[in-house]
Amino acid sequence: MSATNEKTSTELDPVKFSRLTRRGVLLGLSVSQLIALGIGAASLVTAFYAGGGIRVLVSAPIWVLAAAVTWIPLGGRPIVEWLPIAFWWLWRTTGGQLLYRRRIVTPRPAGTLALPGDMGRLREYSDPETGACMIHDPAQATLTVLCTVTHPAFILLDPAEQGRRVDAWGRVLATVCRSGRVATLQVLERTLPDSGSGLAEWWAAHGSGDGSWAATTYAELIERAGPAGERHASTISLSLDMKSAARQIRTAGGGMRGAAQVLRQEMTTLVAALRSAELKPSAWLTSGEVAVILRSAYDPSVATTLERHGEIGQQLATAGPVAVAETWTHLRTDSAYHAVLWISEWPRSLVYPTFLSPVLLSTGVQRSMSLICTPMRTDQAARDIRKKKTEYVSDAAQRARIGQIEDAGQRAEYQDVLQQEADLTAGHGVLRYTGLISVSAPTVAELDAAIAAIEQAAVQSSCETRRLVGQQAQAFTAAALPLCRRV
Repeated sequence: MSATNEKTSTELDPVKFSRLTRRGVLLGLSVSQLIALGIGAASLVTAFYAGGGIRVLVSAPIWVLAAAVTWIPLGGRPIVEWLPIAFWWLWRTTGGQLLYRRRIVTPRPAGTLALPGDMGRLREYSDPETGACMIHDPAQATLTVLCTVTHPAFILLDPAEQGRRVDAWGRVLATVCRSGRVATLQVLERTLPDSGSGLAEWWAAHGSGDGSWAATTYAELIERAGPAGERHASTISLSLDMKSAARQIRTAGGGMRGAAQVLRQEMTTLVAALRSAELKPSAWLTSGEVAVILRSAYDPSVATTLERHGEIGQQLATAGPVAVAETWTHLRTDSAYHAVLWISEWPRSLVYPTFLSPVLLSTGVQRSMSLICTPMRTDQAARDIRKKKTEYVSDAAQRARIGQIEDAGQRAEYQDVLQQEADLTAGHGVLRYTGLISVSAPTVAELDAAIAAIEQAAVQSSCETRRLVGQQAQAFTAAALPLCRRV
């Protein structure tokens, strides 16, 4: 009996992800599909009432095209869902918005970030109390701060310790959901070329500089080694919803000072939760440290230089790219080509918490994986779950009325809703997850090879990835930059 209990206590429990809902507004059809189908049905009914016959044939291109774009899939999605992306792409193409060139002579306004596209509206605010760099988005009404996090190799821990840390991370996410003032929590894990500075610092602290042949040879080898491999860096970004926290901001004095004070409360809560989960958060990053991260994302070839010489690249006014060119399937910046993959399906079967190790530990590929978590307040989550339950029940009754059979996928989605309700009742938070993987390479050929390697690693992780098209610039800012951006 004791042996059985001991075995059970050291086993790691597998987990299961909720399915990506495919349920539409009516009978599995989305709003865009219903609009297209309604246009086709209206044209057909009008032709019938107008006399039928030849008028039905004349209107045939309308209702046939409406039916085609409603039901014919293209790339796993109905054609009608591609129309907004295609029209937006054409609008940006005709407006010359696919190219960005920095204006060297014309300086940026003070306090703004030198970033392309709609990120040019971002503002920098230096918190006078903590020294942290806070990024203000006036359009989205958010205030974002970030810190780096160090942790032991999770995959090397024993199963009992892994399970304990997973539970602790769940409590961190639940803490983020409680206040209702957090807009987004982003976890960014990226690979960077190793400059060898860590090895040099170790030799300076522990080496023996006695002038012997062995010591001299070893010191020269370390100095000339340069980038010898890859290192992993993890950051956590916290974004304050200034609309939801409007009352607290006014109480704190209003303006950016009041927003910074409210955000500091969330920062203190998050740091305490991270430390209770045995994670080691650093001090909140300053503007110089944020500038290095942004510059390394757009210009990967300079990342090693910035690491070895910490006094350069510390200005946000020059941290952005010099040039950006967007195409339908990839993005080109200063020294690299980038492509963003969307994790469209998380594992449907039971998996262990280390299921992403093939992706995160893949070697020879420069990539950034971003997990964007949108927390929901408890009352809002409860209302959303009740709404989903009502919709599932009404859809099941409608299908039974017309004789349509309910498939296993629909039943699985309903079970996921019931499981979310049980988790919410047990005190867990409800978050909406978006997983993005940004892959970078010096050439297009190397980029395609790296994407193939990441896609194969995702298959080993029981995940399904899809390459985003027509929105690579926006997706890159969400996947590679720790600014809590959304696609």
